[in-house]
Amino acid sequence: MIFLCERVAVVGAGSWGTVLANVLVTNGKKVKIWSRRQNQVDELNQRHTNEAYLPHVELSKKIEASTNLEDVLLGSEVVLLAVPTKAMRTVSHEVGLLIKKMKLKVIIVHASKGLELETHKRISEIISEEVSFENVQGVVALSGPSHAEEVAKHDITLITAASSNLQAAKIIQQIFMNSYFRVYTNSDIIGVEFGAAFKNIIALGAGALDGLGYGDDAKAALMTRGLAEIARLGIALGADPLTFIGLSGVGDLIVTCTSSHSRNWRAGRQLGEGAQVVDVVNNMGMVIEGLTTVQAAYELAKEKKIEMPITEAIYRVVYQDEKMKKAISDLMTREGKSEEETFQWNTYQK
Repeated sequence: MIFLCERVAVVGAGSWGTVLANVLVTNGKKVKIWSRRQNQVDELNQRHTNEAYLPHVELSKKIEASTNLEDVLLGSEVVLLAVPTKAMRTVSHEVGLLIKKMKLKVIIVHASKGLELETHKRISEIISEEVSFENVQGVVALSGPSHAEEVAKHDITLITAASSNLQAAKIIQQIFMNSYFRVYTNSDIIGVEFGAAFKNIIALGAGALDGLGYGDDAKAALMTRGLAEIARLGIALGADPLTFIGLSGVGDLIVTCTSSHSRNWRAGRQLGEGAQVVDVVNNMGMVIEGLTTVQAAYELAKEKKIEMPITEAIYRVVYQDEKMKKAISDLMTREGKSEEETFQWNTYQK
C-alpha cells in the first residue's frame, strides 16, 4: 500500500514534536510545526535549533515553524499532535475546529504519553471527542522506547504505530520509517496508550531507587513487578496482554526506567534524594507526566479493584508527603505472595 503523503502538520514544538518533524523532513515530507511562542518559532526558522528542548542539536533547514495554527494545518494530510496530556483536549479542540472549517480529511497521530486527570481518558479518546469524525481517517498512537535526544542523533530507534484502524497505522508506519527509525504496527491502541502512560509511574520509582543509592537488584525487581501491575490494570481496562511484552510495554518501561534522558526518572531521582515534589517540578522546567498519571492510575485501580502496590506507594509519596524510604519499607514488608498468582492476567480480562 502506497500513501502519497506530501504535507504533515506538527502541533507542538517540544523535544519530541521537533525531533519527529526532523524525521519526517529527512523522509522527504514537507513539514510545518506550530508553537504558541513567537521566540521559539523565530529560533526554529532562523537558527534551525530548539535549544530549550534539544540543546546542541542542529535541525533541518527545511522545517518551517509558525504561531498560526491554520497556516500550519493548511494542505496537510497527516496531523501530528505532540503536546502534553494536560493541553491535549484544548489543542485537539482548536485543531478540530480548523480542519472542519478547511474541510480537511486527515489522519491524526499523537505522540503523547499520559491520561487525562479528571476523566482518566486515553489520548485517542480525547482526540475522538474533540475532532469531528467526518474530518478524520483514523487516530494513531505513536509510542515506544524512544528518547528525542537519541533520535536526533539518528541512533537506532524502534517504536509502534497503534490504531483500531490498521490501515491508518500502516500509513503512519510508511511515512515515518527509515534506516534509523523503524515503526511496527499494532491494532491494540488501548494497550499501547495505557502502557505508555503507566510506565512513567514506574520510572519515578526507578529514579528514586537510584537517588537513594540502591543497586541493580532493586531496579530489576521494580521494573519486573511494575510491569506486572501495569499489565493487570491495563488488561482490566481492555488491553491485550501481549501488548505489554512489546515495544510500548516492556520496551518503553526499560528505556524510561534506566536513562537519565527520562524526565520521570530524573524527577524520581530528586525525590529519592529528598527533594519536595514542588521543587522537583520547578527544577525540571518541563512536564513530568508520571506525577499526574500516578493519580489517574491510583483512582482507576481503586475503581477496578486492582492491586497496584508500587503505584499506591508512589502516590503516597507524591500526594500524601510520605517519605520514599518508608514507602519502600512498606512494600518490602508486605505479606508474602505467589508470583504465579500475581501473573494470572486472564483474571483481569473483561
